[in-house]
Amino acid sequence: MVPARTQDCDALVVGGGVFGARLALDLARRGQSVVLLEREEKLLQRASCNNQARIHNGYHYPRSILTGLRSRVGSARFREEFADCVDASFTMLYAVAKRMSNVTPSQFKSFCQRIGAPLAPARPELERLFDTDLIAQVWEAEEWAFDAVRLGERLTQALEAQKVDVRTACEALRVERTTDGSARILVEARSRPDGEPMTFGATQVFNCTYAGLNGLLRRSGLPRIPLKLEMAELTLVEVPPQLRDVGVTVMCGPFFSFMPFPSLGLHTFSHVRYTPHRAWQDGTSDTDAETLFATAPRRSHFPFMQMDSRRYMPSIAEFVQRGSLWELKALLPQSEADDSRPILFKRDAGIPGLTCVLGGKIDNVYDMERELDLLLAEPSPRT
Repeated sequence: MVPARTQDCDALVVGGGVFGARLALDLARRGQSVVLLEREEKLLQRASCNNQARIHNGYHYPRSILTGLRSRVGSARFREEFADCVDASFTMLYAVAKRMSNVTPSQFKSFCQRIGAPLAPARPELERLFDTDLIAQVWEAEEWAFDAVRLGERLTQALEAQKVDVRTACEALRVERTTDGSARILVEARSRPDGEPMTFGATQVFNCTYAGLNGLLRRSGLPRIPLKLEMAELTLVEVPPQLRDVGVTVMCGPFFSFMPFPSLGLHTFSHVRYTPHRAWQDGTSDTDAETLFATAPRRSHFPFMQMDSRRYMPSIAEFVQRGSLWELKALLPQSEADDSRPILFKRDAGIPGLTCVLGGKIDNVYDMERELDLLLAEPSPRT
C-alpha cells in the first residue's frame, strides 16, 4: 500500500451500522479524533435495518441465563437513550408449543422469573388467537421494536455533534501496519461508485462490518475469524386487523415469530426453519461472502412459513406478503450450542491495533463499553 495523501486520526471505524456508529460515538466522547467509513449511502442500511427490529428483553434465551440477563440491562438502557426510536404501542405475546419445543411452559416461566422479565397470562381474547391443541400456554410480555430509519437519523446527528468525520459511500479495502516505526495502521479505501482512492492512518482501527468481518481481513492477508453465515429472509407482511397491534413468538424450536416493523408500517414474519436460505462456515474459503450473497437466488419462503405457522394461529392464513428483507446473518460458533449472543471484541486481530467487533443483537452495543475502557487504558498498540 503506497499512500498518496494520508488523513490521520486517533481511531478509524469501518462499518456504519449500530455497532460502528455507537462505537465511533464512544471513542469521540473519550476525546479521540474519529473517522467512520460506511460503504452505503447512509448509516444503518444493512444488517442494522434488515432485521426484525426487536429490542430483546431476555425472553428469547432460555438456554443462556447470561444472555437473558444482559438483554434485560441493555434493553432498558436502549429504551432510555433512544426513546423516540422505540415503538412500545403493541402487545408482545410469547407462547410455548405442546410438541417439538425445547422448553416447557414451567421452564419458560421459571427462566423469566430468574432474569426478572415480566410475564403475565394472556388475556382470553388474545389466547383465543391460538390453536390450543398445539399451543400449551400463552403469556403477555414486555418487548418492543425500534425504528431503524429514525435510529439512523439520531445516530447521524449525534456523530455530527461529536465532530466524527463520517464518510458514507466509502469502502475500506485493506489494512496494513506502517513500517516507519510510528505504530500506526494504514487503511486503504475508495469512494463508491467512482472508485476514488483514499488513505487513512490511525492508531486504532475497529472492524465493525458484521458479516463482512472476514472480507476485510481476507483482503488484508490477515487470519480470519471462524463464523457461521446465513443468508436470511425476513418477509414483510400486512396482517389482519386483529393482529395489527400484536407481536408473537412461539418458543422454543422450529417455530415462527412476527412483530411490527415501525419504519415501514408492516410486520416482519420469520420462521426458524424457513428464514435461513443457506448457511456456510466463513473464514475457510477465498470466495467473498458478499459475492455469495449477491449472486444467490432469492425465491421467497413465505408460502412455507405461512402454511406451517397457520396451524398454530389460524389468522396467519390472512397474512399478505408485501416484500422481503434479505441479509447476511453472522453467528459465533459457540452460539450454536446454547443460543447465546456474546459480543466479539477481538483485539490485535492479525496486527496490533486492529480490533474486530461483532454483536448478535442491538442491545449488545453496551457490552462494548468495558472492553473499550480497557483498550484505551493501555499504552499505544504493541509493536
